[in-house]
Amino acid sequence: MRLFILLCLTLVAFAANSVLGRAAIGNAYIDATSFGLLRLGSGAAMLVALCVMRGLPLRQPWKTSLWGGASLTLYMVGFALAYKDLDAGLGALVLFAVVQITMFAWGAVTNQRPGGLQIAGAGMALVGLAYVVWPRDGVSVDLWASFLMGLSGLGWGIYSLLGRGVKLPVVSTALNFVWATALVLPIFLITGGAHVISAPGVVLAVVSGAVTSGLGYALWYAILPLLTAPVAATVQLLVPIIAILGGALFLGEAIGLALVIGTVLILGGIAVVALAPKPAAKRVAEGGANRAAR
Repeated sequence: MRLFILLCLTLVAFAANSVLGRAAIGNAYIDATSFGLLRLGSGAAMLVALCVMRGLPLRQPWKTSLWGGASLTLYMVGFALAYKDLDAGLGALVLFAVVQITMFAWGAVTNQRPGGLQIAGAGMALVGLAYVVWPRDGVSVDLWASFLMGLSGLGWGIYSLLGRGVKLPVVSTALNFVWATALVLPIFLITGGAHVISAPGVVLAVVSGAVTSGLGYALWYAILPLLTAPVAATVQLLVPIIAILGGALFLGEAIGLALVIGTVLILGGIAVVALAPKPAAKRVAEGGANRAAR
């Protein structure tokens, strides 16, 4: 039950980033470049302060920090650049589809190979997500923006996989944010356009960075070791659904029948993945039973 509650809090934090981003950028309180930089910088500041207050050493192997910071940078940059030209719903589909493919592919080459039921459940959840977010008004798809969002999904998938091996989640996340801030700053300065900054935009960006990103990602790193790669990949498909619900509640966005049908498919697919027997464990148990019989 504790794991379930923490997982729900994490997914809500992820979805809240979308709602905060829509509120800030969609209402022209702040431009996307400034929002991204403030989000990363405030997240780094919050996590470093938390480590200092808890007396945790701010160090980890430099290769771990480099990989973590680089994958987080790939996610942040791809996400920001893609949403200049990509429909929000289609962007969510590309992002989480690539996240799922990345984590399932990694599980396929390790001892966490998904079984038939898990693959079917993941497919069912992905179909539900596609049904919810796929454009219905004949909107054309920007291939370059889709590619950028795919890179963002690859970055988040790698970041999630790296988090399954860390010993101090808060420290690792803090250092990842510090490295990512340093890596993102010149990229956003080069690619960014006119900067629009207002007090509401700054507040929304800081809340997104310090709370729903910084603390949310640290919590995600803390629970990742308790999840298999297929389960960790599939449960993230709930994030767009939660974000749409949050948009309806806080931003007045409409909820249609497609959301209801998609939610049922996604929840059903996640249940299949989470409850399906693990093939490796099943084979070990069968082998032990056969040896005992002999």
